[in-house]
Amino acid sequence: MDSPFATLPGAVVDEAGLQHLGSPLAEQRSLAAGSAVAVLSDRAVLAVPGEDRLSWLDSLTSQALTGLKPGVSTELLVLDPHGHVEHAASVIDDGETTWLIVDRADAEGLLSWLRRMRFRLRVDPRDASDEYAVVGGTRAALAAVAPADPAGAPLVWTDPWPDVSPGGHAYAMTSPHPGAERDWAEAIVGRDEERRIAEAAARGELALAGLVAADALRVAAWRPRWSADVDERALPHELDWLRTAVHLSKGCYRGQETVAKVHNLGHPPRRLVALQLDGSASVLPARGAIVRAGDDAVGAVTSAALHYEEGPIALAVVRRSTPTGATLLVETDDGPIAAAQEVVVPPEAGATANVPRLTRLSRRAAAQR
Repeated sequence: MDSPFATLPGAVVDEAGLQHLGSPLAEQRSLAAGSAVAVLSDRAVLAVPGEDRLSWLDSLTSQALTGLKPGVSTELLVLDPHGHVEHAASVIDDGETTWLIVDRADAEGLLSWLRRMRFRLRVDPRDASDEYAVVGGTRAALAAVAPADPAGAPLVWTDPWPDVSPGGHAYAMTSPHPGAERDWAEAIVGRDEERRIAEAAARGELALAGLVAADALRVAAWRPRWSADVDERALPHELDWLRTAVHLSKGCYRGQETVAKVHNLGHPPRRLVALQLDGSASVLPARGAIVRAGDDAVGAVTSAALHYEEGPIALAVVRRSTPTGATLLVETDDGPIAAAQEVVVPPEAGATANVPRLTRLSRRAAAQR
């Protein structure tokens, strides 16, 4: 689908959508301040109408959804039988249809799986991306757009991260959590409204931001995402995703046994870390870049970004045994980059351990370690 934003001054658009409008750092600042709206062309929208939709999704996924009220935001994971993350979705219901906002690369696979699991239940999942787009920003910023409301309830999903949702559990005990002040919501809008947004931006009436800016704010908040931070081995525990996407005391679903076993009796084999990267080389590592502790390869980068305040940052998944105080090196085509790690998921995570609360280091303090 052709982007209505491609002709805007400075627009850089690729197959994923609007990357930026010439100044990603300024766009980040505007997004964080609530004075811009992000065009999230890398999202897709799935619609799940039908009388059985909530109980059906509840039985298939990690989230308790049977009692979900219209307009309440949550998220879910689809796990394989061994508890690994297969799919992820942001969820909002309008009283008639459950709407799933998903990474575009995951939409076809998730929809195919859902359709195979219908049996004789009254549900009819479909891809609604031809009808709807997604834009994001602070809740105040989204007041400038008109969300879709096919059943009379505006389709605005408010990110629950990093609060602990009912039935969830937090492993990251850093204080303050870097996502605590992040105000983020995503609105499902009709394609006519998407065009209106582009026209308003062209007239200078609405400030926009691209995917680069939105993702940098996500990385800084330690917020996991399917398209970036999930691989075929990922357990929700490793990414601190029990916090918002898993209900630990709901009924049975695929992968639940592993979720419970790791949380109550064991430890996840890997853990998410946040990296403050040496910015002197002005190089960001690619997704999958090897992370080393000394000579040992201990993990890989999942996301990297240039943040408007913190500079070059990244998320990485490393072995649980990686020393929390170790200075790490990240491999790039231009040579290794030094990285100070901040503990997101501690080695003690799981086994219902009481993880000690840690004071978050400033970028300057981390660089001096």
